[in-house]
Amino acid sequence: MSNYSVILSNVGSCADRFLPTGYDEPVAIPELFRRVSQIPQVKGVELIGSWHVTEHNVQEIKKYLDEYQLQLVSIIPDHFGQAKWKNGSFSSKDKSIRAEAIQHTKEMVDAAVELGGNLLSLWPGQDGYDYLFQADYIQERDWFAEGIQESCRYRSDVKISLEYKIKEPRTHSYLSTAANTLLIIQEVAEANCGVTIDFGHSLNAYETPAETVALLKKYGDKLFHVHMNDNYRHWDDDMIVGSVHLIETLEFFYWLKRTGYQGWKSIDQYPYREDSLAAVREGVNAMESFDKLIERIPDHEIEALIKHGKSPEITSYLRKLLLNV
Repeated sequence: MSNYSVILSNVGSCADRFLPTGYDEPVAIPELFRRVSQIPQVKGVELIGSWHVTEHNVQEIKKYLDEYQLQLVSIIPDHFGQAKWKNGSFSSKDKSIRAEAIQHTKEMVDAAVELGGNLLSLWPGQDGYDYLFQADYIQERDWFAEGIQESCRYRSDVKISLEYKIKEPRTHSYLSTAANTLLIIQEVAEANCGVTIDFGHSLNAYETPAETVALLKKYGDKLFHVHMNDNYRHWDDDMIVGSVHLIETLEFFYWLKRTGYQGWKSIDQYPYREDSLAAVREGVNAMESFDKLIERIPDHEIEALIKHGKSPEITSYLRKLLLNV
């Protein structure tokens, strides 16, 4: 049975840049936990640092985890949602800001351990640049790697998983692609440093998500965590799983199985206008359906398609598999 989880805020009211208050009434943390508990396949949650968990409310969060029998899957430190990070966190030109980024990460490591978790999924969304001649591409990457390295060494039993994204909120992100992220991890050189694949971010980077799974397996077995959603490739739309890229999602799940991925598959959808609980529930149902379909397909059939590489045979097989005609 696969491990399915949800980022806690995904079942609440989601704001966008045109309506920062969101399209529905705000949902308090206790109600968010209650909503997640209504999706039977979901056994875990991800929390965002400073949004859901701080060093001061750990016991309160533990109460909700216990009450609804949910496991802490990861904490996502808030290196993106505060004005102080506007020019970067780990790569900021301001030494004191870089120190704050490391300190916040350590605080979230401590919170994760206290809540029974062992993973931070770190998305440094403000680390990058917007204009040419604005960034020192070498120095700022050095600072970034140093900060991640210190965070990893703080507790070697807690994984630090780097989530890449090619752009937004900056026009260019230092963690832009899987290959780029692997280079950073090579420099960090700590066993507990790995990668979070966000399916939609991989699409945005014009990657083939399944190939990215294979890449991370081949070069160090560095896939630590998975975020699932969908989009039209141009932007991080965070849509319902499988709603646009059906075949790419199928291949992604196949390669997760083939490479022996044992981690969590976590919903990272932002249902701005939809009923958020219904949208997340459908995303989980989709993940479960992909897993079941992959389990039903005899391995030798897919392996034969890949071995021969004949596109008419492949498309015929997929048509019959998905359309049953």
